[in-house]
Amino acid sequence: MLTYVVQQGDSLYLIARRFGITVEALMKANRLTSSVLYVGQTLTVPVALPFMYQVQPGDSLYSIARRFNTTVDAIMVLNSLTSASLYVGQRLRIPVYTEVVVTVETANVRSYAGTGFSVIAQMDRGARLPVTGIAGDWVRVRLYNNRPGWIFRDVVNLVAHDGERPIKEILGYYTEEEGPTLPSSHQVFVQQSAQLSNVGMFHFRINRESPTQVEKFPVFDDSYMRQEVEFGHRHNVKMLATIHNLLYERGNQEVNKEVVRRMLASSDTRKGFIQHVIRLLQTYNFDGVNIDFEDVHYEDRELLNSFYRELGRELKRLGYYYSVAAPSRTSDEPTNPFSAPFNYALLGEVVDELVVMLYNEHGWPGSGPGPVVSIGWMESVIKYALTKMPGRKITAAVSVFGFDFNLTTGRNTYATYDMAMDLAKKYNKTITFDQKTQTPMFAYTDESGNEHEVWFENAASIRAKLLAAQRLGIRGIALWRLGMEDPDIWRMIADEFVVEKSIAP
Repeated sequence: MLTYVVQQGDSLYLIARRFGITVEALMKANRLTSSVLYVGQTLTVPVALPFMYQVQPGDSLYSIARRFNTTVDAIMVLNSLTSASLYVGQRLRIPVYTEVVVTVETANVRSYAGTGFSVIAQMDRGARLPVTGIAGDWVRVRLYNNRPGWIFRDVVNLVAHDGERPIKEILGYYTEEEGPTLPSSHQVFVQQSAQLSNVGMFHFRINRESPTQVEKFPVFDDSYMRQEVEFGHRHNVKMLATIHNLLYERGNQEVNKEVVRRMLASSDTRKGFIQHVIRLLQTYNFDGVNIDFEDVHYEDRELLNSFYRELGRELKRLGYYYSVAAPSRTSDEPTNPFSAPFNYALLGEVVDELVVMLYNEHGWPGSGPGPVVSIGWMESVIKYALTKMPGRKITAAVSVFGFDFNLTTGRNTYATYDMAMDLAKKYNKTITFDQKTQTPMFAYTDESGNEHEVWFENAASIRAKLLAAQRLGIRGIALWRLGMEDPDIWRMIADEFVVEKSIAP
């Protein structure tokens, strides 16, 4: 969508008429309940991209840039202009997102435009930073922590995007090795940092013995975590501590529920836990937190709501980013005990980002064969979430893994992309892309005569989910988890999409 800044004399009617849309569409896109506007107000305009603007009498590049919340330089780069001269009737492509890409080994980001100002961050070659303004030889950028900084024009390449390629967020979950077939996320994180907006470090959980505390899980050296966070920052990746209540006892979800219940029990226990969360963020220089509680007693839902509110207030006070991952819902009815405790409306009020975990549509005990996340399921869940909050707060968490369903025994096993491809090769099977669910699959018979179906994810299915995110008007997708995916998804993302960095809350 296009961004428009309200000018003197504007009204909803005039703006809607200018862009060929209805007042109702403009109000809906911005969740407006009144027609009152103020000069400088930023509106989202639901028009098809790229958007072509026809120069009017009295226009200048400066006035056009101000109107569309962009810069003169971005308009000139996007339209290959060599001078600021315009003529009435001239058609210009309007930038909807502008970034700079670092072209030297190390580039300093300063607190203001000029070499005499303090260095507040350093970026490595290839780092991508959103542009928010330009003053002479200096470019104002937005950093991983959403703070502004200035970088010298000679050490970056300015790239303006008109929306022809969808502009989306990519959040990647980072875990350690879980055995020989489930590698660490480290290599993908390092190699694909340019295509990652945010990274959630899945290394923390509520301490079972002392639930007002956060424990490391798995255990790691503090220096290692600081290095990973620093690497992310040098590539303008927002680094989040993902804190969960899982994996205490294999297959025993009741333990998970009891641990979080003890943390939620009183205002004092919640306050103690929140203090430990803040200490953790400070210890490793995280930019914020991603809370991933997945097993909660339905009876504890109001205590959970209180926790989300209280944590949000403290994070906002200290300037930290607040992300919550929650199970999928499709209605207000508490029909699914896994998702019933999670109040989307409350979360929409208090968080910067809701990560809606779309997995597992299939793959849970007794589910039968099918995709972990089909397009139809994604659309149903996200459409419900959109009734509770604006799309700019919603990220769709999708799987990059799949399952090998044994139809004879009724059991299923995890299947990464590599594992699925190895099975297809072993049994000489052709992969079919199921058009209805937009997911790859194949079937085979094992040595014992058992019938199997394998449903997994590849570059084509992730493309379909990114396009669905664009169509639904949400911020982007999250990938669970880095290291299990089809390597071709990164080439696909780089060629067909623009990854937005440092998305403002």
